[in-house]
Amino acid sequence: MTQAPDRITLLAAKTATHSIIWLHGLGADGNDFAPVIPLLELRPTTRVILPHAPVRPITVNNGMNMRGWYDIKNFDLNPADEDLAAIKDSTAAIAAIAAEEQAQDIPADHILYAGFSQGGVIALYYGLRHPCGGILALSTYLADAANTPAADCGHCPPILQMHGTQDPVVPYRLGRLAHEQLKHKGYAPQWHDYPMQHQVCPPQIADIAVWLHERGY
Repeated sequence: MTQAPDRITLLAAKTATHSIIWLHGLGADGNDFAPVIPLLELRPTTRVILPHAPVRPITVNNGMNMRGWYDIKNFDLNPADEDLAAIKDSTAAIAAIAAEEQAQDIPADHILYAGFSQGGVIALYYGLRHPCGGILALSTYLADAANTPAADCGHCPPILQMHGTQDPVVPYRLGRLAHEQLKHKGYAPQWHDYPMQHQVCPPQIADIAVWLHERGY
C-alpha cells in the first residue's frame, strides 16, 4: 500500500464530520494555502489536510529538484507528454490519506478534494474516479482527458472550476477546455473566472467559502 505523504493538518474545532484534502501547485508545499483556510470560515466540524508533494526533478525547470505531484515536460502541457505514471502515484498517495480519514469515521462522500494548478490536476484525477464530497479545481486542467470516466447516478460529484483570465502558466483556454470536457462526460461543473494571473484573489476566496458552506464544510 502506498504511504500517505507528509502533511499539515488543521484540526476541526469540534469532532470532525467532514474533511478537505487541499493540494498545492508546483514548487510550493502544504504551507502555500494554509493562510487561506481561516479566510473561508469553515464549519467547526471540518478538518483540512494540506499534503506536501514529493521532491522530484522537473523537466521544464532544467531538471531542478522541487516539490511536484508529477513532472512537466513542456510548457505547452501537451497531453501526449503527460507524466501519467507519477500522476497515478500521487493519486495513490492521496488515496492513502483518504483511507486514514475514513478510518476516523469521515465517510468518503464527506471528503472534498481541492487543488491549485498541479494539485488541481490530482484533485480532478482522483475525485472523478472515487466517491467524494466534491472537487475544487483552481487554475488547472484535465489530465488523461480521453480516459476520464463518465458521470453516472452513482458518482457525479459537485465540481467548482476557477481560473484567471490572464493566466500565463496554465492558459485560460485549457481551463475552459477542461470545463467542456467535463460537461461532455456528463458532469455539471460550475465555472468562475477572475481578472488575474496564476494565483488566487479575495473575491475568489469569498466565492469558494460560499460553495464550501453550501456543502457542509
